[in-house]
Amino acid sequence: MYPVELTVPMSRDLTDHGFTGLKTADSVTEALSKKEGTALVVVNSVCGCAAANARPGAKISVQNDKSPDKLYTVFAGVDREATATAREFLLPYPPSSPAIALFKDGELVHFLERHHIEGRSAEIIAANLKLAYDRYC
Repeated sequence: MYPVELTVPMSRDLTDHGFTGLKTADSVTEALSKKEGTALVVVNSVCGCAAANARPGAKISVQNDKSPDKLYTVFAGVDREATATAREFLLPYPPSSPAIALFKDGELVHFLERHHIEGRSAEIIAANLKLAYDRYC
């Protein structure tokens, strides 16, 4: 478990911008089992690529004509049960953090794994997500 002093600002980086932090397995199941609408889920992380690429990219991406109905986040290494449950919804993809997933009507329709995030700018990640929003939202 990471120290709270370290992770709270990283969580707030998303929750202060409209993302709902899912802290329990039940909250993840309730959020991602909905069969109507779209939801973006950011699997947050303490790593540098989460700070420099994933979180900024996710925040930029929702500034689009079309965007997901709901914005969620789980924090890998912090919200262990919630993250494990979210990863069940992300199958067949292996665990990845950071990661960003788009769901439509309860189905995973777009997924960025860590290797899609590392080494790419926040703007590139946002552009990728905006294309997915234009298609699915």
